[in-house]
Amino acid sequence: QVQLVESGGGLVQAGGSLRLSCAASGRTFSSYAVGWFRQAPGKEREIVAGIGWTGGNTYYADSVKGRFTISRDNAKNTVYLQMNSLKPEDTAVYYCAATYTTDSQITIATMYGMDYWGKGTLVTVSS
Repeated sequence: QVQLVESGGGLVQAGGSLRLSCAASGRTFSSYAVGWFRQAPGKEREIVAGIGWTGGNTYYADSVKGRFTISRDNAKNTVYLQMNSLKPEDTAVYYCAATYTTDSQITIATMYGMDYWGKGTLVTVSS
């Protein structure tokens, strides 16, 4: 069992930056692929970014490529999402999720197969 806690959300103006953190406990986090997802009001949850257990392989949704960066520090059991050049359409509750894997690659299938979820952190981008 893995417990995930997101932090770092808040209110920011368009063009600004935020860094989200996903802290894990309960198991050896380095064996887990991790993803960030978001859900805006009235919309379905969508994939934002993912990272393989080694940190060497990443995946990004087209909408955030070039603006967001996912990274991880396995020694700290934490995954980060650096969000730059934020837009009002980035406003959402952001969730991190994890799944155990022996595959170092992060694929769309991995992203849809997440087993453990945090409760989310709200990001609001004002125009």
